Amino acid sequence: MSLSRRDLLSLAPAVPLAALAHPPRARAAGRPAISAHEASADHARLIDNTVAVLAGTPGSNARPEVAAKLTAIAATARSRLTAMDGAGDGELFEGLPLGSSDPHLMTSYQYLYEIALATTVPGGPPSALRGDTTVQRRVINGLMWLHQHYYGNQSKGYYGNWFTWEIGISSHVSRTLALLRDELASHRPDLTALYVASMDAYLRNGKDGDVDLDSRFHTGANLADITTNRMLQGAVLEDDARVSKAVADQLTVLATIDPYHLRHGVTDGFYADGSFLQHASVAYTGSYGKGLLTRVVQTVKMLEGTGYVSGEDLVRTAHRWVVDGFAPLIFEGWMMEIVKGRGVSRTTTGYTDVTQVVEAVVDLSGHATGADATALKGYVAFVRTTSKAALDPSAFVSPVSIARYADILADPSAPAKDLTPAAHHIAFNAMDKTVHRRPGYAFALARSSARISKYEYMSGENLMPWFQGDGAHYLYLSGQDQTRAFGVDYFTTVPPYRLAGVTAPVETRRTVPELYGTLWYDNPERGFTASSEAQNTYVYFPRGTHVFSGGATLGAYGAAGLVQSDDVAYAAKRDGELPDDFVVYRNADATKSWFMFDDEIVVLAAGVGDSAGRAVTTTVDSRIAPPPDTLTVTGQLRDGTPWSGTGTAPLAWLRYANTTRSASVGYVFLDTPRPTVTLDTVTRSRRTVRLSNPDTPVTTRVFSVSVEQRAGVPHRSMAYALVPHASAERLRAYADGPLSVLVNTTRAQAVRHRGLGLVALNTFTRGTHRTGPLSIDGPGSVILRTAHGDAPHDRTVSLAVADPTTGRDTVSVLVRGRRMRAITADEGVRVTHVRGGTRVDVTTRHAYGRSFTAKLR
Repeated sequence: MSLSRRDLLSLAPAVPLAALAHPPRARAAGRPAISAHEASADHARLIDNTVAVLAGTPGSNARPEVAAKLTAIAATARSRLTAMDGAGDGELFEGLPLGSSDPHLMTSYQYLYEIALATTVPGGPPSALRGDTTVQRRVINGLMWLHQHYYGNQSKGYYGNWFTWEIGISSHVSRTLALLRDELASHRPDLTALYVASMDAYLRNGKDGDVDLDSRFHTGANLADITTNRMLQGAVLEDDARVSKAVADQLTVLATIDPYHLRHGVTDGFYADGSFLQHASVAYTGSYGKGLLTRVVQTVKMLEGTGYVSGEDLVRTAHRWVVDGFAPLIFEGWMMEIVKGRGVSRTTTGYTDVTQVVEAVVDLSGHATGADATALKGYVAFVRTTSKAALDPSAFVSPVSIARYADILADPSAPAKDLTPAAHHIAFNAMDKTVHRRPGYAFALARSSARISKYEYMSGENLMPWFQGDGAHYLYLSGQDQTRAFGVDYFTTVPPYRLAGVTAPVETRRTVPELYGTLWYDNPERGFTASSEAQNTYVYFPRGTHVFSGGATLGAYGAAGLVQSDDVAYAAKRDGELPDDFVVYRNADATKSWFMFDDEIVVLAAGVGDSAGRAVTTTVDSRIAPPPDTLTVTGQLRDGTPWSGTGTAPLAWLRYANTTRSASVGYVFLDTPRPTVTLDTVTRSRRTVRLSNPDTPVTTRVFSVSVEQRAGVPHRSMAYALVPHASAERLRAYADGPLSVLVNTTRAQAVRHRGLGLVALNTFTRGTHRTGPLSIDGPGSVILRTAHGDAPHDRTVSLAVADPTTGRDTVSVLVRGRRMRAITADEGVRVTHVRGGTRVDVTTRHAYGRSFTAKLR
């Protein structure tokens, strides 16, 4: 920035503080009346805590483990100062022209924050920036210049993305005001109030410049961001009412979402089964969810020692989120794709996503007590030891967290241990996702329904998402670098119509920018603007139109079902509710079930085809590998003839092996038309899936096994099993069991696993369905496991029942055979004797897909 501009800023007239001060507000409920002196002490403590979080403490910064972080902070600040020196007209930093780009404006504020941070770091390696008031005044002058020319004029601001103006800029500014509070007090005492007044004015989705809990923009992670900013703003203004209100508003995100009794109409947040939603209907634990976890844990640290709130509830809630919501979705240090929304198209990896979670767990462990603290520390060590990418603690936000992380790894009293059992099944029914874990692999399934979005596209991200919620699966193999198997390169090189597990019509679809020439469909007269509800509903994250999605869980085993449907946009266009130029796509037809055991995931599909007469592809699996890897594809035909290579053949089983990485997956075709096997080398730019990705070509080997249906052929069924880490010998053995398909229609699908004594059944339509030893009034899902005792007629039956539609009041199951009595039963389960067997009636009303279990003898 030129000298003349700095001189200009130093001469800018000060705005009287009194003119900008807010009128007194009522103290938020829960904050007892305190003196002005006590309030001032709390504000100072809040600011000091925040500065310690961001810049570290003399103690943390003296640690050798923190040196790399501090060096990076200083280097970043120096590069930003160089960019400031080279700025041209209309720029504060070189290369960031201002006036029409809200990302450039937000980045300019980020750079100012990064410079300010380097000047406030206490201790650590020598730095010329530490305590440099001249540099701090350059930051302050930069704040004033941006406000005068590009931020303060409300009539010119608020273009582009609402997030920039209500959260992004405010986050950087609020932190900068806290870091430079002393220099601001002596150099520009008016600037803090000036900026807070402007930030209030830009909170346009709020109410009177404050949070509005009834606003669809002030929910979940977004609400946590806004309220964290307002806590800091209140502290630097000495506005106790603002801090108290912000704390009270943030505490609302701790409440578990009850879909039958919504507060303020909000569906965003954590559910009882560990699910997390943002944007009303998008599974988002791996992006917005980790942001919310981070903010809540930061709030614990920011408010420590103040009188605003007890940290116990915050710590207890965050601990529950980690155990139930995050740990099951992290496999060997990798965040699963099924909960990342449009974030799957970003070049950051699942390992990077987990780094943010680990920092939150590190800090949480410092505030938890007893066994909880030990378990959290053990989980940190577990992620570190199992991750195939070295976790870089210098990526943590806080230097204090880095020091604490080092202490945990050196602590022998907290041995490495997962928070999730090695054999575990969890149905995240509130977000239509399923995770099945065993030693050696994890299987993640993305479902959707009339409740949950099929995918998320937004802001030029995730450009080809159409089938990501239609039963797409991700089979993670232990010991692998998952960046070589999934992540952005998977979505870049695997065609969107051939994602693993997907049934899709053979057609070419166009992205939103290709269709409309902009990042959204623009039609204000019909309610379509950048972030309107119509845009959200029909463009950004459309739901499906069928209610069946979910299944039963019995211990570590699970069943899941899905009736594939058109999305709401297609249905609305068909009914004449959308403009003529709005483009929609019709889905293919399929009814599917996944039955998840120890060594196999059995997949049944019925009614597979297309009512519009198009050709259809059902992809059994798609996997990628680096080009240098050695891949082999071998199998056996139904007549026992060995087979290898690619092509279409009547296969009994198939084995894909990456010998370079000691990874393999087997496929057993129980009752499947002739599959087609391909192995191609594909090169595409990562910009194919996200407009802001670098235009970097990536090349992978893409293995795919699929079932191709020609146009106009009748609908068909198929049944196959995925067998992780299978050898050829093991795959040959499936000719004699233990799997058998009991029924596979659009009305019911069921399998038996003889070795485990399991029968699992999904029914999709009304009426009584009889399969094997079970009868059920559909729709519903049931798993039955039988264990025989020593006596001839001594047997124990374990049963799990669920309503995947979430709309039924009761589901009834008849276990045919000898009458049995209940040993244990969940509340809501009633066991009676009837002619022909034992009847189990389950009250599923308001259970939201949860499984009910009983044990009978």
